[in-house]
Amino acid sequence: MHTVAVLVLDQVVPFDMSAPIWAFERARLPDGRSAYRVVVCGPTPEVDAGTFVMRVPHGLDALADADTIIIPGTARSEDDVPPEVLDALRAAAARGTRIASICIGAFVFAATGLLNGLRATTHWITAGELAERYPEIEVDPDVLYVDNGQFLTSAGAAAGLDLCLHMIRRDHGSAVAADAARLSVVPLEREGGQAQFIVHARPPVPSGASMEPLLDWMRDNCGRELTLAEIAARAGTSTRTLNRRFREQTGTTPLTWLHRTRVHRAQYLLETTTHSVDRIALQSGFGSPTAFRDRFKRVVGISPHAYRRSFRGSTTG
Repeated sequence: MHTVAVLVLDQVVPFDMSAPIWAFERARLPDGRSAYRVVVCGPTPEVDAGTFVMRVPHGLDALADADTIIIPGTARSEDDVPPEVLDALRAAAARGTRIASICIGAFVFAATGLLNGLRATTHWITAGELAERYPEIEVDPDVLYVDNGQFLTSAGAAAGLDLCLHMIRRDHGSAVAADAARLSVVPLEREGGQAQFIVHARPPVPSGASMEPLLDWMRDNCGRELTLAEIAARAGTSTRTLNRRFREQTGTTPLTWLHRTRVHRAQYLLETTTHSVDRIALQSGFGSPTAFRDRFKRVVGISPHAYRRSFRGSTTG
């Protein structure tokens, strides 16, 4: 079983620590088995978390058996991190262990030198400081997380949960990640500088919104051509009123919402079928494969082929 080790240091940020524990512990494979084994470890048997003191059940030796190591943020300077912690992280990296930081945990990660020459992120408030302290790192303050393959970093605390779900999806596919997301009660759509890769069943709509019947109809019919006039006729209103109500309840326009729904359907088909990209373009309601590729890359950030390679994860553990 894939072991995730959460490394806790003095003045650990509680949310940064608990989010990965929650996400990985509750991830289940299709047959109901746990997808991960989660351990909490640190250099000392007790850790001061600011508002409370916690017992740490495992020492740094647990890092040697981990497949993934999570570095939560800490309120202390990385200059105060025990040298044996940095050495243990470097040794784990040399073995090929995946290492990810949550929020300002990027500072501890950066102190190892492992991020040199790579792109990384952290909380936007501290991004400038990270770039100044570690000029060898390309710091991007406008994204929710950065995936370099073996090394990953996330922005603020909530983005750490996005990153954990991303890793679950990378390991086991979208169905397992979607279940973990539902258990975490996270928003179905995350706005941010980085395109979101987590597949959702549908774009977000406030529960009980008066537009819900229309949106259900649009989802059911997104595989065929739909005009704004036809959508307005279905809603029994003018196109002007439709646009106004749509913005009030979904924050976007009918056609933009429709395009996103089509992209979400395409994501699902890319992950769960072997259909060609051209066929998926038609199944998702795009007029042509070229239009599909352009829209998909604009929304998701990568091409349909690259998306399929990245996210058709194994569903066996």
